[in-house]
Amino acid sequence: MTQKNQSFALENQLHLDFGETLKKDVRQGLAGQQKRLPSKYFYDQVGSELFEQICQTPEYYVTRTELKLLEQIAPQVMADFPQGSLVELGSGSHWKIEQLIRAVQPDQLKNLCYRPVDVSEDAVRLSSEALHQRFPELQIQGLVQDFTKPGAEFTSDLPVLMILFGSSIGNFEFHEAAQFLSQVTAGLKPEDRFLLSVDRVKPESVLHAAYNDQAGKTEAFNKNVLSVINRHLEADFALEDFGHHAFFNETFERVEMHLVAKKPVSALVKELDMDVQLEEGETIHTEISQKYTKRSALAMVHEAGLELVRWHHAENEWFSIMELRKV
Repeated sequence: MTQKNQSFALENQLHLDFGETLKKDVRQGLAGQQKRLPSKYFYDQVGSELFEQICQTPEYYVTRTELKLLEQIAPQVMADFPQGSLVELGSGSHWKIEQLIRAVQPDQLKNLCYRPVDVSEDAVRLSSEALHQRFPELQIQGLVQDFTKPGAEFTSDLPVLMILFGSSIGNFEFHEAAQFLSQVTAGLKPEDRFLLSVDRVKPESVLHAAYNDQAGKTEAFNKNVLSVINRHLEADFALEDFGHHAFFNETFERVEMHLVAKKPVSALVKELDMDVQLEEGETIHTEISQKYTKRSALAMVHEAGLELVRWHHAENEWFSIMELRKV
């Protein structure tokens, strides 16, 4: 553990197995007929910075809609949570958790511990340091861990408010999402709460613009997964050989992101002794972003063994946040 001071600590539980996990995921993902790469590998320091830039593009409605909703509901949420651990899965930027922390009276911050959990050490460190500067009384225990893997444990003897912001749950297919929620909430106590954000189904034109911004930030973000593989696995993917393709799959009510080979591609992944071949037009599927109706969102959490405490939604119903507890 790296101790920064009495109120900010960072623990890395990934440094021993990150490389092996990456190798396994890349070997399996690039060997299939439909090549795939997990979206969690977008988020090194460059990827995290690119995502923050995406959040500020005029087309990307998700962050500003969620922030506005959080600002409205934060006093009510935190009034019911006077002390304990705020456990944020996939912490990324500090903008959203800050809305909840600001709703706490300054003299009560000492009763809270913020525990950001992310696969990216850069993301955890940057957000933790920024929050420590703003709220020096707040205890911060950063954890670098792949929270999507079975066995991850985030419970506490103190009350827990577990949080999954953004449209992060949308990176899972429906039944995988329910299984994941069941897994991460398994240790929650009856009095604990889970705060879950879901992005809603909306006009296709809005979704297309959000994932194909004119500034090209999402394209750079998508291609960054190849840079991560190049750096960690000594691969030689040429980013300019790929185009960005994001579209709304109406059948599954989700946005899909792909990298499309602009020409025949041959890349060597030295650490795997693997020669990857793609024909022109062939794709690597890098991400899904599931969009929910109220009905499908409630069905998902019910399958996960959770029940609704409160349902909050944006005025335009483009985005919702659910307060949940274990059944």
